[in-house]
Amino acid sequence: MLNALLVSQVVLLLLVVALGVVVFALTRQIGVLHERIAPAGALMVAGGPKVGEAAPGMEVTDIEGRTIPIGGQADDGRSRLIFFLSPTCPVCKTLLPVLKSAQKSERDWLEIQLASDGDLAEHRRFFSDAGLDSFTYLLSSALGRGYQVGKLPFAVLIDELGIIRSKGLVNSREHLESLFEAKNRGVASIQEYFSKADH
Repeated sequence: MLNALLVSQVVLLLLVVALGVVVFALTRQIGVLHERIAPAGALMVAGGPKVGEAAPGMEVTDIEGRTIPIGGQADDGRSRLIFFLSPTCPVCKTLLPVLKSAQKSERDWLEIQLASDGDLAEHRRFFSDAGLDSFTYLLSSALGRGYQVGKLPFAVLIDELGIIRSKGLVNSREHLESLFEAKNRGVASIQEYFSKADH
């Protein structure tokens, strides 16, 4: 009986040691994979004006009835991020705190403008309920058509000279920040940057 207990304890000890070696190997492999996987940026779409082109010039109306120029050189020397959203888009709503934070932290070089289309009363309720008074809220179907926005949330980053620097579908903070990083690195997207870095 004592021999059987001793054998089972030895076998158990060997299994625990083997399991420890396997966990260590897997941990090491996860670290290697983490280094190889590049961060995912905003998903670029083929339609609409291309990155590097001048933003289409137009005048649109905000929900206060003011006329806001889009495109062209910015009077204040800042870039513009046009963030297309909808009051009925759940992902858009989850990104509102991220946009509010970016509006404060990046204000020296960036103005964030929200854009949508549809019923003015519905958008005014959304604007008020979500506490968006620090943003310019554009209401124009022509703007969405001009940039060929097919899915939401979508963002276009236009520099101070009126050139489109990055754009894409934005589903997370990382996607939004990838637009800023693409502009800083002079590429259309983070994916383009990493593909250049690999060569």
